[in-house]
Amino acid sequence: MNKKLVAVAVAALLAAPMAQAQTANVTLYGRVNLDLEYISASGSAPDVTRLTSNSSRFGLRGVESLGGGLNAIFQLENGSVGWDASGGALAGRDSFVGFQGSWGTVRFGNFLAPYDDMHGIFGNGPAYLTGLMSTTAIWANNGGGGKGTGTFDDRLPNSLRYDTANIAGFTGGIQISLWDDAGAGSARDAWILSMAGIYRNGPFQGGLAYEANRDVRADGLDDWAFTVTGSWNFGPVRVGGLWERVDYDTPLGSLKRDMWGVFADGALGPGTWHVAYQQGRDAKGNSATYIGGITGGGDTGVYQIAATYNYPLSKRTAVYFGYSRLDNDGRAAYNYSVGSYRQGVAAPAGANGPVGLTYNGFAIGAVHNF
Repeated sequence: MNKKLVAVAVAALLAAPMAQAQTANVTLYGRVNLDLEYISASGSAPDVTRLTSNSSRFGLRGVESLGGGLNAIFQLENGSVGWDASGGALAGRDSFVGFQGSWGTVRFGNFLAPYDDMHGIFGNGPAYLTGLMSTTAIWANNGGGGKGTGTFDDRLPNSLRYDTANIAGFTGGIQISLWDDAGAGSARDAWILSMAGIYRNGPFQGGLAYEANRDVRADGLDDWAFTVTGSWNFGPVRVGGLWERVDYDTPLGSLKRDMWGVFADGALGPGTWHVAYQQGRDAKGNSATYIGGITGGGDTGVYQIAATYNYPLSKRTAVYFGYSRLDNDGRAAYNYSVGSYRQGVAAPAGANGPVGLTYNGFAIGAVHNF
């Protein structure tokens, strides 16, 4: 009995300094976001009824005070959590280590770029910026294909990012991604530079963002995108707009596309509504190559109408429903960014989906945050 007491006492003494050293505040968090969807496609393309997990995730985040106002921070977030089926990717979403102080925040790892921060101004918040109603179907040319298909709204591996502190309503961020081992077939000196600035003061929000991709899709091909957006909150209703230009190198010359959009949201009863219209113009340049939804020439435009209502059941749980119409011109190939329509319909090389289809998507879902 005495030996056991001594052993317990020694173990307690050894554990004490370890417990004092491990003072980081660690939190388990996550989101379950599932919806039932029906997509009606034009022509002979089949209609689809499905259950989709919309960017569900879970992760660990922590902070440790280092003294003098300096904190160490970390996050490990599981991506593509298969709440509707199976699967997942440990550290597949924003995962990093970094430092935070009065001067701002530095992070190292794999995470979304400053270009994505614009989505927080004009994106469909009641749909949690994801799913069929997401504006990324056109904006950023994000049809679910990733950097290899030319999107500008994606997670960037091997990244270093700096974000400023809030200075009289202004925040800014700059990120460099060293693409050395992230893209099949891309050059070993490939890189991505993304930067953004946001100003929030009273009822106004505005943002600018720029992203440049060097040799990411293939050696010798450089792409860039620029977005400007803003909104004004009138109280019962917030309204705003956005404009974007994307510019791609191709072996047959440049390919450029402009898009614009308007949006509004507000409170209705206990919930929140959001409506948006966005239009991608005919692209200019190379008409023999598809990059995501884009190819050059006439009849290559697209428009999207999206509407959502979110009804909270508690601080953590809500239900929502929405509608999204994505209407491609005859030679355009835009697709939903989360829950893309595939269904085995033939698509050109490099395209996000079939050419010339119109989709009418309906969704009813539930979300729980923990």
